[in-house]
Amino acid sequence: MRTLRFLLQKEFRQIFRDPSILRIIFMMPAIQLLVLPWAADYEIKNINLSVVDKDHSTYSRQLISKITASGYFHLDEYTSSYKQALQRIELDKSDLVLEIPASFERNLVKENESELFISVNAINGTKANLGGAYLRSIINDYNREVRLKWIQLPRLSPELNIAVTSSNWFNPFMNYKIFMVPGIIVLLLTMVGANLAALNIVKEKEIGTIEQMNVTPVKKHEFILAKLIPFWVLGLVVLTVGFTIARVAYGIIPTGSFLVIYGFAAIYLLAVLGLGLLLSTYAATQQQAMLISFFMMMIFILMGGLYTSIESMPKWAQWITRFNPVSYFIEVMRMVVLKGSGFADIQKHLLTMLAFAVTLNGWAIINYKKRA
Repeated sequence: MRTLRFLLQKEFRQIFRDPSILRIIFMMPAIQLLVLPWAADYEIKNINLSVVDKDHSTYSRQLISKITASGYFHLDEYTSSYKQALQRIELDKSDLVLEIPASFERNLVKENESELFISVNAINGTKANLGGAYLRSIINDYNREVRLKWIQLPRLSPELNIAVTSSNWFNPFMNYKIFMVPGIIVLLLTMVGANLAALNIVKEKEIGTIEQMNVTPVKKHEFILAKLIPFWVLGLVVLTVGFTIARVAYGIIPTGSFLVIYGFAAIYLLAVLGLGLLLSTYAATQQQAMLISFFMMMIFILMGGLYTSIESMPKWAQWITRFNPVSYFIEVMRMVVLKGSGFADIQKHLLTMLAFAVTLNGWAIINYKKRA
């Protein structure tokens, strides 16, 4: 323990002596947490809409007013020529075209039905799908409003009426930031932990101080622990900074206990730091360590369930995510922050993360070779 204490003193002094590391640890997560939640939002607004109104009737004007009043659409052009509206899409100035035929009101009144034509610019698939879905939903609402005005109910109706009401659990106001911020905190914690731990041993290889450590009677597990513990402590500090920003900037307070989050984070950091230390035992230069770490982080982020649901991925991709520690922590963070889950609910995740931590750190200790 005495040897480990001296090694930890040396590591902490080395970390706090380098101001660039401190900026990476504290400033980078703070800035990214203030910026990313505003960009990582699947709720699309200000969709440019071109309306081809060939009817110019009261019903067509009411429909257009309802669409523009929704807050999702910006009326880019109002014309009677579909060809002109299509040119706006080809110039990438419009996202959707709504064509109202000349007989829209007449068919609606006389035949109780009428047709509308929607053209969608599908270059941006996400925007096209959501924009088209928004527009269809508004048209369906307008259709129900028109029918309710026409229906003349008797004073006593023998028909049964079923009223359907809905409520959203865990995120009642469908605030996308409450869903995204916990996952972004996990990514920042992973980036700080894995990248810095991967560069730590490699840096000593490049400057030659690793050889001085190799000729000392320091045991391998003591050396690995001395490299791991400082970044483990700093990782928990970064997690605290992340929750502070989430509270102040977004008003997010976890429904569950902080003890559950920090308990899981402690084991998660052991796994992530173990991965970083393992990469550093294989890499010969900091450039190699950075490239390998960047490659791993891209896979972790894209297949971690932050931006896309894991259940919607192909089966082979779902199997890969089982070996992705980031996916477990993102799921746990959302369970605790939104649902208030406890240790009993995340028991499976805890055991899996503990297995990751033991395997990766054990591998790093075995792979680190001391040379006299």
